[in-house]
Amino acid sequence: MKSKIAIFPGSFDPFTIGHESIVLRASSLFDSIIIGIGVNSGKKALLSVESRVAMINEIFKDVPTVSVDSFEGLTVDFCKRVKANYMLRGIRTSSDFEYERAIAQINKKMLPDVESVFLLTSPEHTPVNSTIIRDIIRNQGDASQFLPAGIDINNYL
Repeated sequence: MKSKIAIFPGSFDPFTIGHESIVLRASSLFDSIIIGIGVNSGKKALLSVESRVAMINEIFKDVPTVSVDSFEGLTVDFCKRVKANYMLRGIRTSSDFEYERAIAQINKKMLPDVESVFLLTSPEHTPVNSTIIRDIIRNQGDASQFLPAGIDINNYL
């Protein structure tokens, strides 16, 4: 039987409690989940790719079915490289759904063997997004309640 390998792609700058929740909830659905940090040279990142990889590895150090990697270029090409047959995405709002639906349909045209799987964010995580959390951190605010337990963002800046 073919392994169920999912990628969870994103910039994860930073990785939030919402992201963590999606991965943990999805871990029972797949044999393995690869968190794929997409490198977007057009964005001004808060954290280096290396710091994001280290942070996410720390978060999931006790979850052997979750790993992390980084990639440049198209997500479908990353899927091919890691032999993933699913793309995992979290949906917070209806506008997220519309955006993710369009991407999923294009990805399906480009790579028909890969299915997109959407999980709704837990209600308490709906307002949490990396852009807002990044702004809190850049302005020296306390973002700890929005980051996975045990993560001190200052260790990764």
